[in-house]
Amino acid sequence: MPDSYELDFLAVETDKSGDAITIRYVIDGIAGVHVVDGGYIDTGDTIIDHINTHYGVTHVDHVILTHPDQDHANGLRKVLETLSVGTLWINRPWIYAERLLPRFETYTSAEALRRKLRSTYSATAALEDIAIEKNIPIRDPLQGATIGPFHVLAPSLNRYLDLVVHSEKTPEAAQESTLATIFDGFFKAAKSIANFIKGAWGDENFPEDGTSNENEMSVVQFAEINGKRILLTGDAGRDALNEAADYAPTIGLTLPGVYEFQVPHHGGRHNVSTEVLDRWLGPRLEDQPEKTTWRAVCSSAKADEHHPRKVVIRAMVHRGAWFGATEGRSILLSSGITREGWTSIPQIDYPPEFEE
Repeated sequence: MPDSYELDFLAVETDKSGDAITIRYVIDGIAGVHVVDGGYIDTGDTIIDHINTHYGVTHVDHVILTHPDQDHANGLRKVLETLSVGTLWINRPWIYAERLLPRFETYTSAEALRRKLRSTYSATAALEDIAIEKNIPIRDPLQGATIGPFHVLAPSLNRYLDLVVHSEKTPEAAQESTLATIFDGFFKAAKSIANFIKGAWGDENFPEDGTSNENEMSVVQFAEINGKRILLTGDAGRDALNEAADYAPTIGLTLPGVYEFQVPHHGGRHNVSTEVLDRWLGPRLEDQPEKTTWRAVCSSAKADEHHPRKVVIRAMVHRGAWFGATEGRSILLSSGITREGWTSIPQIDYPPEFEE
């Protein structure tokens, strides 16, 4: 039996986007199933039905939470409760409470800090509780770990802990005034309103500021199966993608070049830049190619008017990608495997304009 993979981006449909990915692969005759993120609570049923129907199994070898946002974590509860699971991979800041304690001036007890961090990252804590109750082993998806055929390229432990300390959700940051929180909400709302400008082929313009610390915590995973390079990014930002690229040579990965690429954060423009995409995907082509050479998929809800951003779509196409967005449907990327009733999706139209 030749090596193969089925990489499924499942539809997560609310007024906001979410991520839910399932993977089945066969390497040297040995099969494996992974779940990477689980969308919202109701998405858990979608994942379970998909695995039962299309993979024909009730056991998942690895469940991976890329970062603690609820649109990635909550659906995994039903997966852990319903299916047989080999290992749960989650990063838990509270297990490093003693190491973190000197960096939190208002805390004198590691136990108090541990409780606060579990409360702050409650979606991750809920998965830990279920795994402990069901005797599912828990491991940390940090740089250097291997999850089946996947290598974890980011985050490193030191960078992860720095992100926890400086996150807006950490205990000391949470004590900021209500006025500051309200102002921040208005500021973010204003930033989400974009003006559009016409652009020639190859024009890109990304914001200077990056994404949230929680997004930067995202687990970045790489595997090569059946000669195809696969990069899963969660909601990774520029720092995470650069850290992953810096680490890539240690596993023999020479950049640029991937074949299956998860577009970070539902196609958010604060997660990538021209420089980061050049590192991973190669420079922009001089002209629009007649044929695409790799595939980029974006998990974005049909009702989410803000994702994917046009500049991100353009950036993928500039580098020769077939670009697809879930938009209420599930997308299968595979090494030649087909399913009855599943049809091909045409390349998305190249946007003539992008966000100013």
